[in-house]
Amino acid sequence: MALSFDKVFGVHQHTIGVRAKRAEVLSSNIANADTPGFKARDINFAQALQDAQHQQGFGLATTSEKHFALNMDAPGTVQYRNPLQPDTGDGNTVDVQQERSDFLRNSLEYQTSLEFMNGKISGLLKALKGEQ
Repeated sequence: MALSFDKVFGVHQHTIGVRAKRAEVLSSNIANADTPGFKARDINFAQALQDAQHQQGFGLATTSEKHFALNMDAPGTVQYRNPLQPDTGDGNTVDVQQERSDFLRNSLEYQTSLEFMNGKISGLLKALKGEQ
């Protein structure tokens, strides 16, 4: 009997990658909180998750380090965020408290998906070993 990772892990296998990408974007926002003109960005999670679920799962092979690296990110997943606070005068739209809150929530949801997948893997290993 063949196992399908889509059936075993469900949406969690895709959320981990999207949440990791979102953590990068949010940490970039926090790091640039004092950069004049920096515009806060975020990921359209629903769109990015949908794109990840429909991705074919293949990569481009390169035979030389001189080959161009292609950005395979889906268009429109990283977007500028509408500011929640008025402009501070330097064009920066980062609200540090909001970014930290979003980063914490994203981290907790990432950890939840990892724990779910860890439980599924443990169950599969027990089944393969014949344990209960």
